[in-house]
Amino acid sequence: MDYGKFRYEESQKAKESRKKTVHVSIKEVKFRPKIGKGDFDTKVRHMHDFLADGHKVKVTLQFRGREMAHPELGSRILDAVLEQLGPTAKVETQARLEGRNMTMVLAPEKKVVPKKPSESKPHAGDDDLTSPQAPPTEVVAEPAAVPDTESIVEVEETIEPATAAAAEPETAPEPDPA
Repeated sequence: MDYGKFRYEESQKAKESRKKTVHVSIKEVKFRPKIGKGDFDTKVRHMHDFLADGHKVKVTLQFRGREMAHPELGSRILDAVLEQLGPTAKVETQARLEGRNMTMVLAPEKKVVPKKPSESKPHAGDDDLTSPQAPPTEVVAEPAAVPDTESIVEVEETIEPATAAAAEPETAPEPDPA
């Protein structure tokens, strides 16, 4: 075997292995304890996009001054982030307070790659006998319950005297002469 040919094949193998590697980068999103609803939603939407692309996300909550006395506010924000992201993210590193920052690392949840629409449609003339089709099920609707009109009238009668009593002003007790 020729040494030049050997070196060429080794370089080709190395090139192929580099193609197959996945570079996972960590994106960082910074929050503050007093973040507004709109800003919060925007940052969570960006985090959702990062996770969908396969990146890890480092969530950093920055405290300043007296905010350090209330780390539970930061925990609430991180819990809200997890709640909004739902099943798309899993917690890789739990939230912990490091100095003036509270950090948490999220990783994308393993997802099943959906088939392309052209592959999932059966072609004309193909008889797919391997996947049995379920017979259509019949849905029976129950009749809607009719409300009891007598109980509605009784409720209205009990409300009227209460509102009349509430409309009358109360007299203030006289102060004791001391």
